[in-house]
This record gives sequence, structure tokens and C-alpha cells, in this order.
Amino acid sequence: MQIKICGITRLDQGSAIAQLGATMLGFICVPSSPRYVTSEQIRRIIDHLPNSIPTIGVFANITVDQIYQTVIETGLTGVQLHGDESPDFCDRLRQILPNIQLIKALRIKSPATLIQAQNYCNHIDALLLDAYNPQQLGGTGQRLDWQNLNQFSPPCSWFLAGGLTPDNIKEALQQLKPDGIDLSSGVERSAGDKDLVKVSQLFEILATFSSELKTN
Repeated sequence: MQIKICGITRLDQGSAIAQLGATMLGFICVPSSPRYVTSEQIRRIIDHLPNSIPTIGVFANITVDQIYQTVIETGLTGVQLHGDESPDFCDRLRQILPNIQLIKALRIKSPATLIQAQNYCNHIDALLLDAYNPQQLGGTGQRLDWQNLNQFSPPCSWFLAGGLTPDNIKEALQQLKPDGIDLSSGVERSAGDKDLVKVSQLFEILATFSSELKTN
């Protein structure tokens, strides 16, 4: 399972989280976000990470050319679209960045949004399901209603996000079978300041849960 820790803002924390076991790191490229980092900051952090770890830039409602420019400047290996981007937008982005990993995030407001989500699967590498908040695009700490996702089985990989923490991750994975999980505020002291104790707890819980599954 992929484990993405998003909202990285500091070099020391990015390196430590990669060493603890994250399989992806996310960087917020939305200027209005309290976790926003510039291209220069992203480049500096990426330069000190293990070469093998994917690095994902999170964008919302900007142009294909703007995303392309940031990816080229930073060396990001993936793009997460967290706004109102269409499947056609995903195709156009793929054309100019054919080698990136492309994730489309959707804020789940109703069951109709889950139906809409499936329309993206032929245009992206993975979906990410986040909680809906009318004021913020992500990182709200609000939890999805997991029961609404019990029958969700798209024809592409998908990440569970939205209010995940070390305290509830086991319960979430007992109910659902995502291909990946995405945490941000659930492992923070404040916006953009990761709590490495919480991150370590997360990986300990995931390792124990994995062992229990194998035993059973």
C-alpha cells in the first residue's frame, strides 16, 4: 500500500519522513494554502531526498503551462490535481508531461461525486478521495464518511484521505481497502509542521496491522 504524507514544508522533516517509511511525499503548490511551498523550497527539499521516493505536487485550478513550469523547475515526479480539473484537462497535462504520475483528487460531497470519480479513471493513474469543505480544498482534518465508500471499487488505483490520523487509521483500513492513504493535518503540530512522533506512530500501527492481516 502507498503511504503519502502531504504538506511537506521543511527539508529536515521531509528527509525524516522518507526514512520512516513514507512511499510518497506531497508538496502544496497552491499559494492560498498555509502549507504552500515555492518551487525553490521544493527543489531544495527534493535534492536531499532518496532518489527513489516519488514527490507529488498538489495544484488547483491553474493552467497546464503553469503546472509544467513548476514540475520542470522542481523535479517533481507526480502531479495531484485538487481543483475542478476535467478529464480533458488531465489528458492535456499528460500530453506535455507524459512521464509524471497523475492523481486526481475529488472532495466527496455526495454519492454522486463517487459516480463522477469513475469518469476520470481512463485519464489518470490514481484517484484520491478527500472530505468536502466549502472553504478549503484540502488539509482540513475533516473525515470522510467511510460507510459511503464500502462499495467503491473503481477501475484504477485510489487513495483514501480526509481526516486520517494514527488513532483512526486502523479502523479505516478495517472498513476499506484503498491502494494508498494520504495524511497531512493528522500528523501535524500545526499547518505544515509535521509531528515526527505521530508519523512514527503511524508507521508502527501500519506495520502491526499488516502483520495481523498476514497472521489471519
